[in-house]
Amino acid sequence: MANNSFDRSTLAILEALQQDNRLSNQALAERVGLSATPVWRRIRELEDSGVIRRHVALADREKLGLSLCVLAHVSLLRHGEGAVEAFEAMVRASPEIVECHAVTGAADYVIKVVAADMKGYDAFLQSKVFKVPGVASVRSDVVLREVKYETALPVR
Repeated sequence: MANNSFDRSTLAILEALQQDNRLSNQALAERVGLSATPVWRRIRELEDSGVIRRHVALADREKLGLSLCVLAHVSLLRHGEGAVEAFEAMVRASPEIVECHAVTGAADYVIKVVAADMKGYDAFLQSKVFKVPGVASVRSDVVLREVKYETALPVR
């Protein structure tokens, strides 16, 4: 459900930017029915408040040779003695990990890892994940095909 503290025009701006962040300010203004200055001001407010965290280009991982995608369920032996901090530091420093979620259930974390192939994924596990003290186990689910991948959040 969308945040009710934003008016329709601001939500329309955010929705349009999530679909195409390269829209000119004028094109965006025409799309949402405002003039360019209020649109620019609202975008700045969204950026300053952290609603818009950053502007990015979405790359096609397969065209970049990263055809393997794995959802790895990571369990830690213990949560004290720096194990959580060490694991999370490794996550932040590993470009192969494109998402990480602390979860409830059988595992402590689910990480989304991209690699060129299974050999590359194994090398990643051996050189990074298994070197973190406190990692008890990793259960890997290989993604067969991507049914849906969206980055845009439902704002309305």
